[in-house]
Amino acid sequence: MPNNEHIAVLQHGAAAWNAWRAEHGETPDLSRAGLRGLDLSGFDLSRADLRQADLRGTNLSQANLSGAHLDGANFFKAVLDGANLAGAFLTGAQFLNCAQLVVTGNWQSAFRDDALACGAPIPDRNLSE
Repeated sequence: MPNNEHIAVLQHGAAAWNAWRAEHGETPDLSRAGLRGLDLSGFDLSRADLRQADLRGTNLSQANLSGAHLDGANFFKAVLDGANLAGAFLTGAQFLNCAQLVVTGNWQSAFRDDALACGAPIPDRNLSE
């Protein structure tokens, strides 16, 4: 379940969230969070736990999702233009497709299912998580 404090900070916008992230060394727990339809563009969500989060229709443009755990998250109609997916974990992500991936940055280094190869090799997941 998501951390209620993290959800509260998230609701104050990208500037407040990013300042909070810079000040605190915590890994945000947004697992199973209902973030449907939110504007999270420009948010620093690096290394965040977003497993099984509801991201349907969420705007994640220019968001930093590097190293984020997005396993099982629902990306139906999510906008990912320019989002950084370096080393993100996308296994079991729902409704995620190649058209959504190729408009992001560093998607080739994300850990993903075979169906999301999208013309690039899938990294070896044996790296430390």
